[in-house]
Amino acid sequence: MAGKTPKTSAKGAKESAAKRGTAKPRLLAGGNPQIAKGYGDAPVQAYIAAMPGWKRDVGRKLDALIVRTVPGVHKAVKWNSPLYGMEGEGWFLGIHVFTRYVKVAFFRGASLHPVPPGESKQQHTRYLDIHENDELDEAQFTAWVKQASQLPGERM
Repeated sequence: MAGKTPKTSAKGAKESAAKRGTAKPRLLAGGNPQIAKGYGDAPVQAYIAAMPGWKRDVGRKLDALIVRTVPGVHKAVKWNSPLYGMEGEGWFLGIHVFTRYVKVAFFRGASLHPVPPGESKQQHTRYLDIHENDELDEAQFTAWVKQASQLPGERM
């Protein structure tokens, strides 16, 4: 194979990179999309677009409610989870996909009124689990988001 030139190898690498760029994100355990770490709206929208089935609609609704409730919210994807926070104040909320539900983590949820129902091993964190046929109480959710955005966030 001494006749092969570096040009051929470079072409193969470009084609492989192009395939990776158009490939759908891989779903991890429980259907959680594997999205590269990134800051801003684009990686969060890529995560939401890759959420499987009914969970995608939940992700779109949650994102829209958060953006409407907290104008100027900062977004990122870290550890294959969308995070929402305030500039210089850390992250107040995260979303993660599991097999049977979408989990919303309020990182200072123990300080919210009323406290979200899902307990955590972390002293301050509380969860809201959303299952396929659950009706999201939008008024309560946005109240929690507003309260959470005004508390010091997690530095991750």
